[in-house]
Amino acid sequence: MSRHRTMVALAAEYLAARRALGFALRIEGQQLLTFARYADRGGHRGPLTTALAVRWATRPPVASPIGRARRLDTVRPFARYLAATEPRTEIPPTRLLGPSHRRLPPHVYSSEEIRALLRAAAALPPVGGLRPLTYATLFGLLACTGLRISEALRLARSDVDLAARVLTVRETKFRKTRLVPLHPSASRALGRYAAQRDRVHLRPTWPSFFLSEAGTPLAYSTVRTVFLRLRQALGWCRAGARPPRIHDARHTFACHRLQRWYQDGADVEQHLVALSTYLGHAKVSDTYWYLTATPGLLSTPAARFERFVQRGEEAQP
Repeated sequence: MSRHRTMVALAAEYLAARRALGFALRIEGQQLLTFARYADRGGHRGPLTTALAVRWATRPPVASPIGRARRLDTVRPFARYLAATEPRTEIPPTRLLGPSHRRLPPHVYSSEEIRALLRAAAALPPVGGLRPLTYATLFGLLACTGLRISEALRLARSDVDLAARVLTVRETKFRKTRLVPLHPSASRALGRYAAQRDRVHLRPTWPSFFLSEAGTPLAYSTVRTVFLRLRQALGWCRAGARPPRIHDARHTFACHRLQRWYQDGADVEQHLVALSTYLGHAKVSDTYWYLTATPGLLSTPAARFERFVQRGEEAQP
């Protein structure tokens, strides 16, 4: 007679195996253990079933359809793992509870909006202090590199090579480290900030590149609060419209870069691979999430296609 193994024990084994392969699974791991505890408390024995997974995914307090679908997405790879040794395991079908992700239209900043944000950040109090330069440099870095805000805030001094004009972005979303080349203007801006930071904090106690007036690393919650206040002051919170987010700078970078390649007549399909690598995506299809059909982005390829058609017509006898 085989010994019964709890769902919590099976989930812990699965998470250990996935994490050994480099997957962090922080939020997903917590959710999966919540499911496993639910199954064990309910007295479930035997293989994992779709009915069990659906009961857990649809139980309160999660009310939104997307929230329920995301819960079920947490169980699905676990079920596939269990099915390798327990053939009676049921794998919940994809989209059984509907889509688990919804792409809300991002705000693609115009060049003038980016300049306005940097001017507003540079005018923050205290006048002449480190704080305004910190935020102007941070937001400028996000705009010209497409870094995730978490990646920018985790940068250490040793990660910023101003001589080589390269950032080393460590342990990113997919547990990868990548090199991010900088434009000379970005390198100069970071150099000006570093010089001012080192004058203010002669003996820093933290290795972070971006520091507060007090010499501590910037917390995301603090940066977000500052951004929301700047956004309000700039009049970007209009009724009925989705206000810009910090993360929209990443969408903006991808769209502007693609538009520039179209304008330069570059092979965009080939360059998308480079853009995907630069942004730190695991696959090129992830980069498509950041591309939005803005008027500027659509007009340039449309004009190129029109010229292509005209040349074809002119070549016909």
